[in-house]
This record gives sequence, structure tokens and C-alpha cells, in this order.
Amino acid sequence: MALLTNFFIGFIMAFISVLPPGLLNIYAAKVSRKEGRKKALVFSSGVIVTVFFQTYIALLFARYLNKNPELIALLQKVALGIFVSLTVYFLFIAQDTRREFPKEVNHSKTSRFFSGMFLAALNVLPLPYWVYISITFSSFGWFSFDKPLLFPAAIASAMGTMFVLAIYAWFFRAKENQKPFRFNMNKILGIITAIIAIITFLKILQNMS
Repeated sequence: MALLTNFFIGFIMAFISVLPPGLLNIYAAKVSRKEGRKKALVFSSGVIVTVFFQTYIALLFARYLNKNPELIALLQKVALGIFVSLTVYFLFIAQDTRREFPKEVNHSKTSRFFSGMFLAALNVLPLPYWVYISITFSSFGWFSFDKPLLFPAAIASAMGTMFVLAIYAWFFRAKENQKPFRFNMNKILGIITAIIAIITFLKILQNMS
């Protein structure tokens, strides 16, 4: 059961984190439109290799932190303040980021697989993200830090990421005369940070009771 729970959390939380338009998924869509879906999937394969290692390293670090409950309690309070502030900023202060879907993609001489690995490596946010997520779910008893169970969680994270990138590559391959795709990323990010803030607040209340 713990294996399935770790796998499910790994997949769903990766899906949620990659779903808002960002560098990797937008680039996958651009490659799909300009070079075809196969090239986009090759690019995405490179991305998930890096995502797997990032997730696994973050989970190992979280496993170490999880053995220090005093430090975890402090980090949860700091995280709550950060996520509440981010929610207020994204939902009420930040300007509308709605813009045209990028039309150009620079053709690189390097393999799309390795360019995917490289761009994913530039994004270090998955490291603190997975530390926080795993510790939070572990505090509810929904995530296991048993070392053999971290591997399937990292695999699920890679699969969830690949699923979202495939969606972008498949559905956002637009023709040149198609209406530009527009989005407001700040609203999406605000909703996500609000959900995380609520989960953190509930956990702090649980610890105080």
C-alpha cells in the first residue's frame, strides 16, 4: 500500500507542478509545432531523466530532514508565510500575464534529448518543491520515507511530468493561422500556492492540538 501511495503522490504532485505554462512545457509545445510531435517527445524524454534525479535527490534530503521534527515544525511555519504571501501576490497584485503563445523556436544543433535534460537542469525549483511536498504528506501518514519506496515516487514524478509535456506537445501544436493561445499564469500559480498554504495550515493546527 505504501508503494502505491508514494507512486500516486509522486505522479499527481508532478502533474500539478508542471501543468501551469512554464519554460519546459511551453518549449515542448513549440518544438511540437515547428519540428513535429516525435521531436517534442524526444525533448520531453530528456526532461524527465533530469526530473527523476532531481526528485530522488530531493526525497533523500527530505528523508534526512524528516528525522528532525523541531526543524520540520519551523520550516512548516516559514513555508506557510511564504505560500500565503505568494497567493496574495499572484491572485491580487501581479499583473495579467496573458500573452500570445510563442511562435518561434530556435533550432539547435544538439539533440533534443540533451537539450531537454539541460533545460530541466536549469530549473532547480523541483528540489525544494519535493522536499516540502514529501515532508508534508509524510506528516499526514500518506508518504513513506523508506528508502526502497523513494525510487517509485521519483519514477512517478517523471511519469507525471512526461504526461503533462505530452499533453502540451499534442494539443498545442497549432497552425500558423490559428488563434493565438493565451493564458494568465499568475492566476494558475495563485490557486496552486493557495492549496499548498491550506494544507500547510491544517498540518500546523494538527501539530498544535
